[in-house]
Amino acid sequence: MNLHLKNMTKHACLLMLIPPLLFLAIFYFYPLMRIFKLGLMPEDLLDMGRIRDLIHADFYLRTLWFTTWQAALSTLLTLIAALPGAYIFAKYDFPGKNLLQSFTTVPFVLPTVVVAAAFHALLGSRGILNTWLMDVLGLSSPPIQIEQSIAGILLAHLFYNYTVVIRIVGGFWSTMEMAPVEAARILGASPWQAFQRITLPLLMPAILAASLLVFIFCFSSFGVILILGGPRFATIEVEIYRQAVNLFNLHTAAVLSLTQIVFTFGLMWGYTWLQRRTTTMMSPESRRKTQRVPASLWEKLMVGGNAGIILLLLGTPLLALIVRSFSTESGFSLIFYRSLFENRAGSVFFIPPIDAVAHSVGFACATLIMALMLGTPAAVSLAGMESRLTALLDPLFMLPISTSAVTLGFGFIIALDRPPLNLRTSLILIPLAHTLVAFPFVVRSILPVLRSIPPNLRESAALLGASPWQVWRHVDLPIAGRALVVGAVFAFTVSLGEFGATVFVARPQTPTMPLAIYRFLGQPGAMNYGQAMAMSSLLMLITSAGFMFLERLGAGQGREF
Repeated sequence: MNLHLKNMTKHACLLMLIPPLLFLAIFYFYPLMRIFKLGLMPEDLLDMGRIRDLIHADFYLRTLWFTTWQAALSTLLTLIAALPGAYIFAKYDFPGKNLLQSFTTVPFVLPTVVVAAAFHALLGSRGILNTWLMDVLGLSSPPIQIEQSIAGILLAHLFYNYTVVIRIVGGFWSTMEMAPVEAARILGASPWQAFQRITLPLLMPAILAASLLVFIFCFSSFGVILILGGPRFATIEVEIYRQAVNLFNLHTAAVLSLTQIVFTFGLMWGYTWLQRRTTTMMSPESRRKTQRVPASLWEKLMVGGNAGIILLLLGTPLLALIVRSFSTESGFSLIFYRSLFENRAGSVFFIPPIDAVAHSVGFACATLIMALMLGTPAAVSLAGMESRLTALLDPLFMLPISTSAVTLGFGFIIALDRPPLNLRTSLILIPLAHTLVAFPFVVRSILPVLRSIPPNLRESAALLGASPWQVWRHVDLPIAGRALVVGAVFAFTVSLGEFGATVFVARPQTPTMPLAIYRFLGQPGAMNYGQAMAMSSLLMLITSAGFMFLERLGAGQGREF
């Protein structure tokens, strides 16, 4: 009976693998193959000449160099700013700690266009700080210039990636064994010597993992560079977009996409290797033993100072965004929010901008359904299969996360343009692109819960006559229900904020909220600017609410990146 149950489970798992594998084959591997063909085999023959010509071109080397050094500098600045915060979260227990730690993650879950809009609201030429300085000092021009400057890009990257260091380094530091440090102190080492010789070497894999992940996010930065950098600066991501959309130079865009794929896959491999090291090098310590309440004046000042820096660094741009969405020349008003419902003459839209909200919600709902339909059977299959096959399929389902959204969007427009996959003008293309990005999050949300279910529960249900479907419905589903909700919220919020792929596949008559914000910011006039602030505030509130809901469900406990 037990062997029969295992055979039935194995066959059911194999059948459930068909939809997600077919989806990946059509909408992930096929577009990547078309990019490869367009870049290296334009005439069905391998041609390395295009790559050689591009490598020797000045613009390619400048783009690659800027992409690399801005990512490295952004990573260094993020480490300098966030490591003190990681220390206080790791070593101290203080009132409001959980709420403050959740708040540090809000910028990371925001769409990049909202991050760029927030810095426009705070430090832009029409931002709150410049407006105040011009009034106080009697200036005729803004004294702070972050638009089309490297300073604005670096600040936005620091704002966006701060929590990566907090979560990875602080999470590892908070459970790091204390015995080696205590032994060093007993042998006469000073606190600094114990940190330098014991703590820092043990922390280094976590610091390197966090640094590499921040570097990956900055290396593949798109929305921040496109909006804050302007035409002066371009990462590989931005150049792919410009070559494909503005210049229609698909061959160059394809070669740049191949370059991006190679770099990103290599960096992600390094990150996963470092992450495995941080989880296997030692046994975790209880946080109750490693954390203490700040007692001395110095400890209280250190904790309070870091909390103040976090609120200033991360909270000020978000507050400025909300305030700016209500601010007009005549004072506070709802005019920018009301105008979202209007079709003004001369507007960047021919339809009321609020329609972008409806489009985003509609696409997000479709993405939620498709991501659950694909991610749930994938997770169930991985939880019930042999470890050897799981070791192959688990990273396979995660590949879309390690591929840039711009590359995925570009692959869609060159691959899905002929029967039977002529979807370039279809509305379904947007939720398909969003599902490709979102369904790995569904898998990661559900899989750990399914693996934690004791096998004897399923065996008992099968012995009582339950079919595999009934076992799933009456045993697995009640236990994994919360994880399904977490995966659904992840899919919904990922879809709402997705910009890199959407900018390629969305039609002008069906803009999403991130596209609407980008277009508003690119148009002159106080009304367009105010509408960008209003729509950014709405998108910020929606995505933040989704994240806070996940935190209340406990989705973030014990989970990093």
